[in-house]
Amino acid sequence: MKPEAGDKAPEFTLPDAEGKQHSLKDLLAGHRALVLYFYPRDDTPGCTTEACGFRDSFDQFTKINVNVVGVSVDDADSHKRFASKYRLNFTLLSDKDGKVAKLYNAYSAEKGRCLRKTFIIDSSGTIRAAFHKVTAEGHAGEVLDKIKELKL
Repeated sequence: MKPEAGDKAPEFTLPDAEGKQHSLKDLLAGHRALVLYFYPRDDTPGCTTEACGFRDSFDQFTKINVNVVGVSVDDADSHKRFASKYRLNFTLLSDKDGKVAKLYNAYSAEKGRCLRKTFIIDSSGTIRAAFHKVTAEGHAGEVLDKIKELKL
């Protein structure tokens, strides 16, 4: 069930909807922490609920200098449509082959997609919290509460 809280976050580099490459180091730069959340598919009911929760809470994450990034196996065009349709105000990364999701134990080979999991990673690259069972509705608030509890 790796990785867990206390583990070093696996390094990665993935493209966003515009094709720009983002590494873990880049996503953490200048932030107190990173919320890295994996989700199954763009524009599906649960994933939309979860993404809109992060969108609606984004100002609260920004106030405490925490970056939020979503990852799925969907391609850049799908991410563009999804972000535009729901006015998402955070980065979505494309992990087309699931390679990064596998590093975070957040990939289902059987279904060919990411599993719904979230990691809070501090500025040193250490995982401070891992959510392996995520309910889409209310998840952003749950993550904010955990960040406050961890005093990040």
